[in-house]
Order: sequence, then structure tokens, then C-alpha cells
Amino acid sequence: MPVLDFINLTYVSAAVTIIGSIGIIALPKPIDKVIMFSLLQGGFIGMIAAAKYLDVAMAAAIFDPISTIILLIGIIKLDEIRKKKQKQKSQEDGFLV
Repeated sequence: MPVLDFINLTYVSAAVTIIGSIGIIALPKPIDKVIMFSLLQGGFIGMIAAAKYLDVAMAAAIFDPISTIILLIGIIKLDEIRKKKQKQKSQEDGFLV
């Protein structure tokens, strides 16, 4: 039974948060970063709930999907700007995309 004593909400949440943080830093694609950001948020909410701040965990659980949507909108806009600049540069060079 000592293994089950080690596995609790705090340790699991901390591990999920660390995995999400490392994934955000290590992965190059923006969509993969959003997935890792969701892992980070889940671990963060778990740590807050483990500390018994359930009102704060509830507020974080409500606002986290909103922040993910805002992050996705930013990624889409950034991708559109990059494609537009690439298209303009290729037209200046005489190539068509």
C-alpha cells in the first residue's frame, strides 16, 4: 500500500502541470502548444482543488476555456499574417504562390 499513498491529487496535478510546461517549451507547432496549455491548465486546477480552494478552482475552470479560445484566435490571426507576408514577398520576387 505505500505506492497508493504516494499517488494523490497533488502529485498527479503537479506532474501534469510539469508535463504541460515542458511540452509548451519543447514543441514547435502552435496547435501542439495549445494542447500542452490545456494540460497545464488541468494540472493547475487540480493543484488549486487539492489545496481546498474550491471557489478559486471553479473560477479557474470557467476562465480556462475562454483563455484557450483567445489563444486559438491569436494563433489563427498570426498564421494569416504570416501567410499574407509570405505571399507579398513571393510576389515582389516575381513568383506566384
